[in-house]
Amino acid sequence: MGLDFGGKTCGVALSDELLITAQPKEIIRRDRESKLRRTFARIEELIQEYDVGLIVLGLPLNMDDSQGERAEKTLEFQESLQRRTGLPVVMSDERLTTVEADEIMKEQGIPREKYHDYVDMIAAGIILREYMENHREEIACFAAPENGR
Repeated sequence: MGLDFGGKTCGVALSDELLITAQPKEIIRRDRESKLRRTFARIEELIQEYDVGLIVLGLPLNMDDSQGERAEKTLEFQESLQRRTGLPVVMSDERLTTVEADEIMKEQGIPREKYHDYVDMIAAGIILREYMENHREEIACFAAPENGR
């Protein structure tokens, strides 16, 4: 599972059972940044439904590799997510994934005013795809269908 965690949204992507592809799944929305109960509950539902064994969480680093406030909140979310799910939650650099998501939506002819309906889940798909491409050997143990995605 790939996640793009933001202030009021969490984009979700899932891999296929063989860990070959990453597909955007949905965006979990919340009214306030601090209201995470439903976000955690939905992630836990998806983990059960899709037999997830690993979570890849995008880390929003600054272009100079420093960690700003958003990265700190994401690391706090990582800790909470690991505690709640019992799954490994690995961090993956998500710089420029939103730019890439914007380019994908533009290529697909999605109107600019509709971008907010898709951007976070597409970014989550990019985060998961890049992690899968760069960590093939590390994720090989998750490739069996019974071991999750």
